[in-house]
Amino acid sequence: MSDAQPSVAPRARAPADSTVHDIALIGLGPTGAVAAALLGNLRVAGRPLRILALDRASTIHDKPRAVALDHEIMRILQECGIAKALGPQLSPFTLSENYGADGQLLRRVGMLPKPWPLGWPPTATFRQPDAEQLLRDRLAALPDVTVMLGQSLTALSQDSDGVDLNLEDASGSTLRARARYVIGADGASSTVRRLLGVEVEDFGFNAPWLVIDLLANERGIERLPKVSTHFYDPKRPGMYVVCGGNHRRFEFMVLPGEDPEQLEQEASVWALLARWISPQDAQLWRRASYRFRSLVAREWRRGRVFLAGDAAHQQPPFLGQGMCQGIRDASNLAWKLHQVMAAQASDELLDTYFEERNAHVRSLLDTILGIGRYMCVLDPVAARARDAALLARNGGEVKTLIRQDLMPGLVAGWLAPEPHPACGTLFPQPRVQRARGATGTPDEDLLDDAAGTGWRVVLAVTASDWQVVLPTPLGEFMQVVPMASAPTQPGWIETDGIVAAWFERHQCKATLIRPDHYVHAACASSTELHSVLHGLAKRLAGEIPQAG
Repeated sequence: MSDAQPSVAPRARAPADSTVHDIALIGLGPTGAVAAALLGNLRVAGRPLRILALDRASTIHDKPRAVALDHEIMRILQECGIAKALGPQLSPFTLSENYGADGQLLRRVGMLPKPWPLGWPPTATFRQPDAEQLLRDRLAALPDVTVMLGQSLTALSQDSDGVDLNLEDASGSTLRARARYVIGADGASSTVRRLLGVEVEDFGFNAPWLVIDLLANERGIERLPKVSTHFYDPKRPGMYVVCGGNHRRFEFMVLPGEDPEQLEQEASVWALLARWISPQDAQLWRRASYRFRSLVAREWRRGRVFLAGDAAHQQPPFLGQGMCQGIRDASNLAWKLHQVMAAQASDELLDTYFEERNAHVRSLLDTILGIGRYMCVLDPVAARARDAALLARNGGEVKTLIRQDLMPGLVAGWLAPEPHPACGTLFPQPRVQRARGATGTPDEDLLDDAAGTGWRVVLAVTASDWQVVLPTPLGEFMQVVPMASAPTQPGWIETDGIVAAWFERHQCKATLIRPDHYVHAACASSTELHSVLHGLAKRLAGEIPQAG
């Protein structure tokens, strides 16, 4: 699929004014499209959820903005139904090297080795237009998802049963729609956030940067660095990313007194790149100046309306997590809305969306701002002192950090009231085979594809020994065991030992996993698991309050 081709719009079906949709999504970028795909796969009372997905643009933006995603995001896209198509287009992220004020190597940032714990490369580059097209194609295949492009939201109002939306297209024609819930995923200048009157908190990072995307020829690829790079150069801080194929990205800080628009001019761009590459080595694909901001909305929910993605938070791109954070929002909110609409949980569950995601965003933002402030030192003396301090802390050695160690887990929200260190972490996704007895060749697949999603219990012991019974509304029971230990037992047999190592590391024998793949509880005994299961069922029903 070519990344430079405009989107083919899914078939637009205008909703009748009398139609009440279960969810209306305002904004159909990655966050909104993922939310629509996740919700469009779900059912309530035996019928699919009715989803209305709107966007003011008529086509997908045909240039790359985000270029990186991680294994958690690929696991969510797997649930959306597009990961197998997108997977071959991924390029595992290269080693990243950080260079100081005098060009010396300060540290490296690497990835987890194989076997990959979530089944996908821990960090990879991709082409955003291709991924968005796959999502749009998926939405077009879901009969109860209505996609309407070229529609702008002009007003909204809500009552105890739903939300009324006023829409307008480019010609000035208006339309009214109604939904039980609304998700505003309409970007940094969110109309939904403005109409709700939600304020944002500014964390103080506000710097203009120039982003340059290149399509390099064979000679250009040979001349450019083979690994991604951060330049902690006080003369001009910058970044370089090795993307898939012949795509390469540079990002440079716009210095005080410079005109960003002037810096975007072709001659200025090539002057910046002259240290590495010339116009004979590559084609300019995209050049754009942005303000890297650090903003978080003070509220992410007003009644039946929620904010997600850039509408709720914005962060500099120093870890490539902007799009990823929005997709995490979509995943967190989708399963909670589904359980509430299916009468499997009380409305209290929806309040944990803000509690969980706000804490996660702020934690990761703190890390990202630390990187940004560290990188953007413009005083040469201060920059050299910074470099010397970093090397001294590492004993004079160039250390390698693991990128995934910088990612926080969940620290608040819908977790077991007596937390275990595993609570709030992502449960692994190994490759598994279904145990079919002593004969036959079991099929192999990733765990979520093989065993489904929803609430799940995974045991490291024989199921019959624990007599596990899942209370309504909890869903799947799974047993995942190492290949060598019990090939004739029912359940799932993993081939790489990832789950076995996880249970050993966390010193537990059972775990309860949420629909978004985070660990709700880890248990050492059947009595403890029984208590957790029935306590959770009561909390979901609103019979007892969530601890914390």
